[in-house]
Amino acid sequence: MSTSSTEAPPPATQPSADDHPLLTHKQIVTILSGLMMGMLLAALDQTIVSTAIRTIADDLNGLSLQAWATTAYLITATITTPIYGKLSDIYGRKPLYLTAITLFLIGSLACTFATSMYELAIYRAVQGLGAGGLMSLAMTIVGDIIPPRRRAKYSGYMMSVWGVSSILGPVLGGLFAGMDTFVGLDGWRWVFLVNLPVGIVAMVVVTKVLNVPHQPRKQRIDWWGAATLTVFLVPLLILAEQGREWGWTSTTALTCIAVGLASLVAFILVQRRMGDAGLIPLRLFRNKTFTVALIAGAILGVAMFGSIMLIPQYLQIVQGYTPTEAGLLSLPMMLGMMTSTLVVGRLTQKTGRYKIFPILGTALVGLAGLLFAQIEWNSPLWHALVLMAMVGLGLGSCMQTLMIAVQNAGPRSDMGVSTASATLFRQVGGTLGVAVFLSILFSTLTDNIRQAFVSLGVSPSAMPKGVNVMADSSFLQEIPLEQAKPFLIGFTESINTVFYVASGVALLATVVLLFLKEIPLADGKPQADDKQAELAAAAAG
Repeated sequence: MSTSSTEAPPPATQPSADDHPLLTHKQIVTILSGLMMGMLLAALDQTIVSTAIRTIADDLNGLSLQAWATTAYLITATITTPIYGKLSDIYGRKPLYLTAITLFLIGSLACTFATSMYELAIYRAVQGLGAGGLMSLAMTIVGDIIPPRRRAKYSGYMMSVWGVSSILGPVLGGLFAGMDTFVGLDGWRWVFLVNLPVGIVAMVVVTKVLNVPHQPRKQRIDWWGAATLTVFLVPLLILAEQGREWGWTSTTALTCIAVGLASLVAFILVQRRMGDAGLIPLRLFRNKTFTVALIAGAILGVAMFGSIMLIPQYLQIVQGYTPTEAGLLSLPMMLGMMTSTLVVGRLTQKTGRYKIFPILGTALVGLAGLLFAQIEWNSPLWHALVLMAMVGLGLGSCMQTLMIAVQNAGPRSDMGVSTASATLFRQVGGTLGVAVFLSILFSTLTDNIRQAFVSLGVSPSAMPKGVNVMADSSFLQEIPLEQAKPFLIGFTESINTVFYVASGVALLATVVLLFLKEIPLADGKPQADDKQAELAAAAAG
């Protein structure tokens, strides 16, 4: 009796969980175009808002509250990152990515019509709900459609988004902030409204081209894990933004630390109980490659975001450039990142090896930080530009490579949560880095300025009356150079101190990466056009 109608297919014909869809280069680039539009939303928003935030705060009569507009966005974006990752593993990438874009656009539209800084902070939080999925899901989808060894080749496409945003953001932010009105709206409101056409195009492209097969998984949703992670991250992120103002040993700061630590313990206990259904399953950390790459990514985030934040401070406060000009002068860093990403991607695809690149990259970032710590208040501009290029070259060797290492460490079924975890660790590291570095900068600033007055033979009492350099440094561009010189020297000395610390942090990441276990990158199936060529050649022969 024949049972052919009920027999399972032979094992050789069953798709593996780790198989990648058979796509041509053209199909991959088409999908990437949609993902890059979504990434551009989040990347452009960061640079354009940071350029215009002072004007926005002045217009909404909330200069002292401007930090909350950033903090609210940061909190929701960070918290939702692992949630998007886990839900996308269960329900698929496309619906979650479209949800992220939609939430970001709703928040952007609301920000356009904000009438106070409190309203703006709330609407920025809505933006952050979408931003949490834009970056991590884009990288997850890249992991879905491209085998690990070939993935590095396409990293340059993704990195170009940061290059474009670093140029367009300051230009558009400065342009809109400088307009009183445009088409009947305050100029700064277009900082948020400009997101709408970009987001709509992204939604259309993603809806049309992103059709990666997904096999639904029946799994409980870890709501308790999401809740405890939220209660852990919110006090931590608020403390990172406000701790310098409160005082790191104040009652409020210590309460944030206590609540955060208690919630972290609760989160770990919840993850143990939830097992594979956990928001970030603890079994992932048994993989040495995954764990080391995450720790190195967090440490690198401290050095990376700190460096990216401090260099514009030097260019604006010490060298006297406008925010728009400082943004444009960061181009060497972006070009360095794009160049090294492309080169490392090609070498990774050719050799299948990747461990050496983040080691060399973090070492280069550490060296650049050490050299930046030697810069002086009147150093030629090219010194800073060369060092920015070095930082970019180092970061470009690390960022995508560490992401590929994390994605390659486990099965494709964990792609979403693995990618989101790497993004989360890097974001938290970056937030802490900015907080610590700003704290070092401002805690040493007063003494360094006073010492500069003394070293120049000028009494500190000669300081201009009625100015508070800790609150507003714009007066430095309005007073004679001889009066400004002690302030400029003091700022530079404090920035130098911070770069010594940043250099040490980057070199610590180098040491951690020495323990990274390199797992060979799978080449995957041939791309569709390559396979068709092979079949055609076989038929012809």
